[in-house]
Amino acid sequence: MTAVEQVIRAPAQLGVVLKSVRRQQDLSQQELALKAGGISQARLSQLELHPGRLTLDRLLLILAALDLELVVRHRANNNDQAEW
Repeated sequence: MTAVEQVIRAPAQLGVVLKSVRRQQDLSQQELALKAGGISQARLSQLELHPGRLTLDRLLLILAALDLELVVRHRANNNDQAEW
């Protein structure tokens, strides 16, 4: 799989990315929930729909379960609100 960076500037974008990567890896919500510390499938579904409710701890567990990492950097000097 080729590494692709996703710029996320809003919670809704995070939910789309998490769901997309989960599907690319052929993981069900149940499978990812178990890999991400044993949360329920229903809770993972809610987090995909409303990622603004994610705690940092839970986000890092989900990212690790998807073999992703969080990178913090200065914003690019442009007027775009999001790169989509």
